[in-house]
This record gives sequence, C-alpha cells and structure tokens, in this order.
Amino acid sequence: MLETFLITLEALGVLAFALSGIIEAARKQFDLVGVVMVGAIAAFGGGTLRDVLLDRRPFFWVEQEFWVWALIGVGLVLPFFFRANHIALTEKAMLIPDAFGLGIFAAGGTHLALVSGMSPMISVLMGVITAVAGGVLRDVLVNEVPRAFHDHQPYAAIAFAGGWVVVLLGYLQTPEYVDVLIAAVLMVAVRLLSVKFKWELFRWRYL
Repeated sequence: MLETFLITLEALGVLAFALSGIIEAARKQFDLVGVVMVGAIAAFGGGTLRDVLLDRRPFFWVEQEFWVWALIGVGLVLPFFFRANHIALTEKAMLIPDAFGLGIFAAGGTHLALVSGMSPMISVLMGVITAVAGGVLRDVLVNEVPRAFHDHQPYAAIAFAGGWVVVLLGYLQTPEYVDVLIAAVLMVAVRLLSVKFKWELFRWRYL
C-alpha cells in the first residue's frame, strides 16, 4: 500500500510541476517543443537531482516511463485547450499547481531520503532540493529570476519546515503514508495562503 501511495503521490507532483512549466512557457509564447521541454524540466529536474545525490538508479522518471509519455501528451494538448477555452494564462494560474508540486515533492523527497538511510537533516534538505530545483530551472529557462529566490514569499522555507514535519511524525510511529500526506497537505495549504495573503519573508537591505 505504501509503495502504491508514494508512486501515486509522486505522479501527482510530476503533473503539478509539469503544469506549472507548461503554463509558464505558454505565457512566454514558446513553441510546442519549448512548452514540452520546460514542462519536463520543471517536473523532472528536482527529482533527478535528488536521485543523483542519493545515488539512486534508475532515475524516478526512467523507472516510471509512462509519465514521460503523459507529460509529452499534456504539453502538446494543453496549450490548445487553454486557447480554445479562453483560459487566461496568468502568473497566479502557474502558482497554484506549483504549490501542489512543492508540497508533494518536499514530503516525498524527505521520506525517500529517510528510507534510504540518510540523517534527518540531510533528508529534509533532499526534500527541499526535490521541491525547489525543478521550479528554479523552469524560471531560468523562461528568462526569469527564480521566484524561490526573489519574490520574498516563503517557498524553500515551507519545504524545509514541511520536511521536518515528516521527520517528527515518523517518531510517532504513525503509518508512513500518513506522515507524508499530512506534511504535503500542510505545505500546499501554507503556500497557497502565503500567495493569497502576500506573506513575505525578511527582505535583505543594505544600510
């Protein structure tokens, strides 16, 4: 049951980040190849870097090849769907799936590192990398300063705190899928609230 749950959760994270990349590339008026590539890098970038650092083979998207085909299909169809239904590709539209990807990948990445034998701190950092790296690469490819670094709203900080939720719940000996699910839901909720209410972190200023 746990393995099925984690695969399903990871698939949802892939689709969420892919959607954020597709929307962002479509907003920048990329061609179809560009839209698919940005979506793929947003979806697979963080998990691939995590797998490299944890020396996991095959990479998660190689092991689950179906999602590669699914991403290509979504990347090709979705821009036409948006246009046919007159859906506005606003920045806010991108931030919603991005929030879901953040929570799902941070919780799943932390859990994966824990079961791989990493210490709590390293596991939490692996969760942060899984959640943040794809979005950073997405923003770089569309010629934007990565939002995770400059918009002052909590992003990596949410992933870091949420990773510790996974760790702490593990000490309560609750089912592992419950730990991951609770942490993911909390992170998604906090990120969406931070966007809605424009919560900001401390801004660094020179005197």
